[in-house]
Amino acid sequence: ADTTKWEWLVNQHRDSYCSYMGHFDLLNYFAIAENESKARVRFNLMEKMLQPCGPPADKPDES
Repeated sequence: ADTTKWEWLVNQHRDSYCSYMGHFDLLNYFAIAENESKARVRFNLMEKMLQPCGPPADKPDES
């Protein structure tokens, strides 16, 4: 497999965030737990999707 550990973690985090946003009751739960509006929770989850695990590690040259 050509998927790096970082890529696998990013995909897993993004999939989780999409699932949270897609399940209305779970989004409500997060909003109540964080004392935020549902729109703010959705916005924060979308912001986290940009780089959920930080910047990628430098790949070694394969030359």
